[in-house]
Amino acid sequence: MFSKILIANRGEIACRVIQTARKMGVATVAVYSDADRGAPFVKMADEAVHIGPSPAAESYLIPEKIIAACKQTGAEAVHPGYGFLSERASFVEALEAENIAFIGPPPNAIAAMGDKIESKKLAKEAGVNVVPGFVGEIRDTEHAVEIANEITYPVMMKASAGGGGKGMRLAWSEKDVREGFEATKREGLNSFGDDRVFIEKFIENPRHIEIQILGDKHGNVLYLNERECSIQRRHQKVVEEAPSPFVTPKMREAMGQQCVALSQAVGYHSAGTVELIVSGADPSGESFYFLEMNTRLQVEHPVTEAITGIDLVEQMIRVAAGEELAFTQDDIGIDGWSIENRVYAEDPYRGFLPSTGRLIHYSPPVPGWTDDGEVGGKARRGVAHGAGGVRVDDGVFEGGDVSMFYDPMIAKLITWAPTRDEAADLQIEALDAFRIKGLGHNVDFLSAIMQHERFRSGELTTGFIAEEYPEGFEGAPVSEDFQRMLAAICAGNEFTWQSRARQISGQLDGTQSVTSEWLVKIGDTRHEVVLGDGHAMVDGVKVEGNCDWMPGMVEAIATGADGEKFGLLVEREGSHWIITTRGAATRALALPLRLANHESLMIEKVPPDLSKMLICPMPGMLMKLHVAEGDEVQPGQPLATVEAMKMENILRAEKEGTIAKINAEEGESLAVDAVILELE
Repeated sequence: MFSKILIANRGEIACRVIQTARKMGVATVAVYSDADRGAPFVKMADEAVHIGPSPAAESYLIPEKIIAACKQTGAEAVHPGYGFLSERASFVEALEAENIAFIGPPPNAIAAMGDKIESKKLAKEAGVNVVPGFVGEIRDTEHAVEIANEITYPVMMKASAGGGGKGMRLAWSEKDVREGFEATKREGLNSFGDDRVFIEKFIENPRHIEIQILGDKHGNVLYLNERECSIQRRHQKVVEEAPSPFVTPKMREAMGQQCVALSQAVGYHSAGTVELIVSGADPSGESFYFLEMNTRLQVEHPVTEAITGIDLVEQMIRVAAGEELAFTQDDIGIDGWSIENRVYAEDPYRGFLPSTGRLIHYSPPVPGWTDDGEVGGKARRGVAHGAGGVRVDDGVFEGGDVSMFYDPMIAKLITWAPTRDEAADLQIEALDAFRIKGLGHNVDFLSAIMQHERFRSGELTTGFIAEEYPEGFEGAPVSEDFQRMLAAICAGNEFTWQSRARQISGQLDGTQSVTSEWLVKIGDTRHEVVLGDGHAMVDGVKVEGNCDWMPGMVEAIATGADGEKFGLLVEREGSHWIITTRGAATRALALPLRLANHESLMIEKVPPDLSKMLICPMPGMLMKLHVAEGDEVQPGQPLATVEAMKMENILRAEKEGTIAKINAEEGESLAVDAVILELE
């Protein structure tokens, strides 16, 4: 076994590897850039080496700096995490040349599977189902159009070296191919240094299901069940779970055997994942096709750990050290259900735009990187789960920044329970307990998904988010009963607020009593609330329960009539209350009922008209201006392309008009809400 390993990564995955290495008695070395100087993973490691400026291209992506850090510290092996150098065969070869072990698969397997064109050919030869498509070299846009027309629409254009949702475009028509082919090439070149693109048939009503592979250097390869990863946005996974509610035992075995055959064909060892696209329209489960193989640890690996009790990071380290797997395929079972939600620094209320910045307040529902050894009263063989079936994998801290240089993930929330519904209920409860302030985040959106009837039914496809939120996200829907409870909470908070204020000394005629009769306005709905002891009458309906909020608190716990508890984030903005819980932020105004007749006379501030301006919706770089001053534009016409988080975003005209003024130049870094151009 190794005595010291280096983690060639950052953030939560670096913390994850360090946690397991520490449990195994293996010393760790972290490498860090300028932006990560004070990050948690740097402090967790036994040693840390600075490797350069903040941009990954000048630090984490330079193999020579990683190797130099190994030599400096005496690290015997490198764990790459995911992303960065984790799937670069030349990096593995460079390590081997220096007699440094790579905690991952052999370079030939990485090379074979990393090229999505060649990997499809290998998969076909190994007897794995593949999606119909063109896997040769595409000369230009006209050739791409010709191929797409032959395959028939819809088709998917993908960068050959792509991953993480980057370098992908869905085309429903020839127009889409002409608009998207060159952009796909550019994204592939910018993100992966490879502009080759392949085109394949897009499977409609698709489910994204992947098989976890684990092999050793002695020829043993196993599959550790499947993960359902169908809920995605822009081809990036948002929710993952294991097992899949769609997969039958027969289907699981067929998928697993094909994926093992592919792994054996390339001499695979270590952890890896074979991604499959599955037709949700085929209840037989036989319509599954190879997409790609990720020759590394996956972001969503914790859900597999939760249902198998196997620490994948530990197994990777043991395999790299030459150990044989200590279990067989027959030992791999399915214990309960696990769900993972990715908490991102993005604002779902503004079209999921990136929201980098400082975490003014950060408090997860349970501390990251704890291991109580038990979940639900059952021993979990040492895999970290946190307390009560809730696990948080994070790599951020209060006061730190979510940097524009890296992935915008804040944390991963993992829950385990005996059943799928119980695991989802735990997610809702834990998401309510997340406290994040200082930047936009998707906690409300994740909670809404967990509550969604379609999610609960298991009827998932990769189009779930686009189909269920076609107009964007405005918060989880609130039932009439729950809205009455929120109205009661707001009235109760206002009563407490005013009671405290009236205790100030020096008031004329002594302390004035506070009324128990309120008008609570939520949106366009008005509720009459009469407060009582342990209950309230809301529009004539008795609402039982209580809330423990007191002035100065930003967090509170409300208890319903049935004893159910839910966490509240409580803010006061001017005279309004903002109560965030269960995936929705409710804005409410509470007034004494005797003033209700005057409420309609209160003047509301009208927001300025921004319809004649093209406003940058996220921090990014202006890559291209598609128009010039004086040009006439039509609705839907591209006006500018902004790159953010290595993704190109085309900003289009929302109305007809003439370009009056351009305020930014190509190559300029733009702040959120910067005015790019104005129309007349």
